[in-house]
Amino acid sequence: MLPVPYRVRSRRPERAGSVTLILEPAEGRCPPFLPGQFTMIYVPGVGEIPISISGRARHGGYVQTIRAVGAVSRALCRVRPGDVVGVRGPYGTHWDLSRAHGLDVVVAAGGLGLAPLRPVIRELAAHAARYGRISLIVGARTPDTLIYPRELDRWAARVDVRVTVDHPDRLWNGHVGLITGLIDRIEFDPARTYAFVCGPEIMMRATAAELVQRGVSSARVALSLERNMKCGIGRCGHCQLGPLFTCLDGPVLTFDRAAPLLEVKEL
Repeated sequence: MLPVPYRVRSRRPERAGSVTLILEPAEGRCPPFLPGQFTMIYVPGVGEIPISISGRARHGGYVQTIRAVGAVSRALCRVRPGDVVGVRGPYGTHWDLSRAHGLDVVVAAGGLGLAPLRPVIRELAAHAARYGRISLIVGARTPDTLIYPRELDRWAARVDVRVTVDHPDRLWNGHVGLITGLIDRIEFDPARTYAFVCGPEIMMRATAAELVQRGVSSARVALSLERNMKCGIGRCGHCQLGPLFTCLDGPVLTFDRAAPLLEVKEL
């Protein structure tokens, strides 16, 4: 429960009020992370929130993308290089890429859900020969809320990348509509496919259900659930989801486990 001091090495503004921070240990360090895990980041005098890890930095550091939506996230988006924050973790379950070896892979990201999936995509692009066909489908509200646009262009050299927006601007010439509308545009063998899905809960439910309807096993569709995590170690109960604690049993769960719980209104 005691945060480790991490110094802000760099700060890169993203789109629509988001910022990517590179945090490096100032004194001691947290353990290495697995893709899909999160840290609890503490801003002195403001508070602490869970943030997914979106990459590895040098010297045991973390890359983390934050969107300003509350008091703590707004404070994190205002930090500058040299500032110090507290970090606990990493916590939670992870994206198990070993389960996708030899299979087609579908990665579906909605909005800021692309941040927790960034380590997965980078691994897939770097070791594409370990997998079958690899597809990344990304949804955003508008073109200017799409994060990591330059990385999307780089990934497209090795991964089939498709992007859709809900509300286009006058310069947008891509797909418009829900992310599920992109599933028809990618190639995969449902019987031999593993999927990684992250985004708003309604998007994850719809995308996972569509994949399962097309024949992908619900045990091969992994989701990252977001709940009100406060302690990260299963003590406070704020993130309880039925019989599960999201900080311990999640955030990454397969759809066969998550679907019955997500169907219960306001659980």
